[in-house]
Amino acid sequence: MFFLVDAFTDTPFSGNPAGVCFLKEYPSDKKLQNFSFYHSWSNTAFLKRLSEDTFYIRWFAPLKEAPLCGHATLASAYVIFSNKLVPKNVISFEYKGGYLKAELNKNETITMTFPAKPIYECKNFPFSVKEILGIDDYIKVLKDDLIYFVVLKNAEAVKKVQPQLEAIKKIDARAVAITAQGDAPFDFTARYFAPRVGISEDPVCGSMHCRLTPFWSRELGKSELLAFQASKRSGILNVKFEGDNVKLTGRAIVVSKLTSLPDFASRELVEKP
Repeated sequence: MFFLVDAFTDTPFSGNPAGVCFLKEYPSDKKLQNFSFYHSWSNTAFLKRLSEDTFYIRWFAPLKEAPLCGHATLASAYVIFSNKLVPKNVISFEYKGGYLKAELNKNETITMTFPAKPIYECKNFPFSVKEILGIDDYIKVLKDDLIYFVVLKNAEAVKKVQPQLEAIKKIDARAVAITAQGDAPFDFTARYFAPRVGISEDPVCGSMHCRLTPFWSRELGKSELLAFQASKRSGILNVKFEGDNVKLTGRAIVVSKLTSLPDFASRELVEKP
């Protein structure tokens, strides 16, 4: 079965759309990539049940497999919980990097436990901020092994940026993000551009917040924060920094369920083993 789910929202056609596809066995990577490219949502999650409460999960952006994806995991957890595919309110997801956890809360939100990803100030970066963002005024640039982050002076500046996608595409990184301290009630705001993997602007990126939550937690001196992603669709995340982990809490809603599926997809929701 295949679902289209809007994540980090409870309003259809806002938040971040994700495909959720259940499999009995994984086909070739080429088939998964072609399927994701055809639909061209930010990411599609492909799941195989391992036990009564554990699923193996992979995520594919339109042009490349993702090492970690928050919104498609939230979308997957929502489908699993809403269809009562697990006996309790906790799911384990196994992925190439280890394990993730998703828990259904009493208020129907879902909290995911993800690894915290540290980012560091970068003095020498291989691009001009003006060339990729069209602005001269910024505070600093941070990075890890996948993403560059440009810290701006305020939330309004983040909203006004017009990214130069062709210039960003030339940077040897998965994505470029921009962030700033938020306007009340939000603690910080951000946007995320990943044209190299087929995502011009990700509406709401959970994995980016695995990096920004530790940073803003230290900057603002608090562990629990409210984050806003300032894309056109927009999204809100409750985030919490806990040592080696980041907890991301949000809502999701199914927009459509498809029965016309490729040969590798399960026609029914995967049964318990």
